[in-house]
Amino acid sequence: MRVLSALFRRLMLQKLAAAHAAGRLAFHGANAGLAERRAFMRHLNPLRRRKWFVYSKAPFAGPKAVLAYLARYTHRVAISNRRLIQADAHSVTFKVKDYRVEGPSRYTTMTLATHEFIRRFLMHVLPKGLHRIRHYGLLANGNRAANLAQMRALLGAAAPAPEPCGAGEATTPDPWLPPYPCCGGRMRIASIVQAGFMPRTDAAPPDVIRIDTS
Repeated sequence: MRVLSALFRRLMLQKLAAAHAAGRLAFHGANAGLAERRAFMRHLNPLRRRKWFVYSKAPFAGPKAVLAYLARYTHRVAISNRRLIQADAHSVTFKVKDYRVEGPSRYTTMTLATHEFIRRFLMHVLPKGLHRIRHYGLLANGNRAANLAQMRALLGAAAPAPEPCGAGEATTPDPWLPPYPCCGGRMRIASIVQAGFMPRTDAAPPDVIRIDTS
């Protein structure tokens, strides 16, 4: 926590100084004098000697429990279908859990007006363009490819080979075949199975099987 305290303090003060130098900070009234750089830096000097308090402790059940907890919010909707009991044009009834109560009585039901239920549900819908999970640092989307290439060069590691998909595809693939998700290449037909016939079990699993029911 001492390391994080010093780190956050340094980063915050550096960002404030950079924003001031770029003219992104505005001062009004009694603070108008802070627009001058020397006055602003003198104002920040006492903050460099203060302790910044950071709350951080190891999870009781380990990092896997933390990831499992976060996954319930990042990879699921706000309310699952199994919690819905009844819904009509006027109200919605669903199961809830009261964390302030211990024992079986903490599980109960709640009924909300339909428009209120929709309002609360939409509070969990992210605005357009806002990602639920973001990567920062070395895996940030804007610098990921360059960072990975630099790390491989420093470590002397070769780049992983691309996944073997689309090998041996025809020069003129069928236009109806969708692209393969991993590389965008066209899928190829490895076998055609007619209705009533079992496919061969000694052949490699095909990418696409067309079913002929004519």
